[in-house]
Amino acid sequence: MSESKPSPPKGRHATELTNPDRVYWQDAGVTKQGLADYYVQVWPLMRPFMESRPLALLRCPEGASQQCFFQKHAWKGISDAIVTFDDPLDNSDQPLVAIDSLDGLLGLVQAAALEIHPWQSSLRDLEHPDQIVMDLDPGEGVEWPQIVAAANEVRRRLSDSGLASFVKTSGGKGLHVVAPLRPRAGWDAVKGFAKGIADDMAAAEPEAYVATVAKAKRVGRVLVDYLRNGRNQTAIAPYATRARAGAPVAMPLAWEELSEKPIRYTVADAPARIATVADPWRDFRASARPLAEGE
Repeated sequence: MSESKPSPPKGRHATELTNPDRVYWQDAGVTKQGLADYYVQVWPLMRPFMESRPLALLRCPEGASQQCFFQKHAWKGISDAIVTFDDPLDNSDQPLVAIDSLDGLLGLVQAAALEIHPWQSSLRDLEHPDQIVMDLDPGEGVEWPQIVAAANEVRRRLSDSGLASFVKTSGGKGLHVVAPLRPRAGWDAVKGFAKGIADDMAAAEPEAYVATVAKAKRVGRVLVDYLRNGRNQTAIAPYATRARAGAPVAMPLAWEELSEKPIRYTVADAPARIATVADPWRDFRASARPLAEGE
């Protein structure tokens, strides 16, 4: 009988939750405390993709099925464990938010942040992205194998440009292909490179892919969304939850795991996976390469 891997360390934290029994996902029975417990378990794996990065949050004070709102600026009563900072290009005169600890993450749980979307750059170097995210979003009538084919095509094109790529579920219907970068190229260059991939795929196979967000053009096609790569644009963090039915999470995968069958993980079953499966993104940062000149 094979031995299972031990669960990731739960870590130490001092953040206290008020009303821990408040239900955040009614259909899945996930409470505020349950969400906090989940994040304590996954924090060691999540941390490299979350800490010291500007964040956009989807906050749902009454739970995932009720009214939610996006927020990227600090708010009244924000936890002391949440980092605030000024973006020199933000004209709102309000600080943005980030976290650098498990306590900060639990501060987001306390604030009913049911989705956490980081920038593609860090506070250490705001103007140079350290990753590319290609969001593969299926239109009406698209089956899972077509999404997998899209992910593999993005992977091939990134590889042709000398970039490694990693894949994760989006927590929705699609997949994200993510390429780590050495942060040298600026926003315009990185976004332009991502747009080139999307446009080329749409031109090569117009019956399968589209690079425009117009829904009327997406029926039967996969949207190759490159817009996550602009300044102040975001994508759901690995292991983060989505404010959708069943409390799904964005789960890093090994490329070999992609198959004909849709893959979905939730707050309920994700901890068992990470306790028994080797981290498929363990080499993410070590695989970073600069965007080549002229790309």
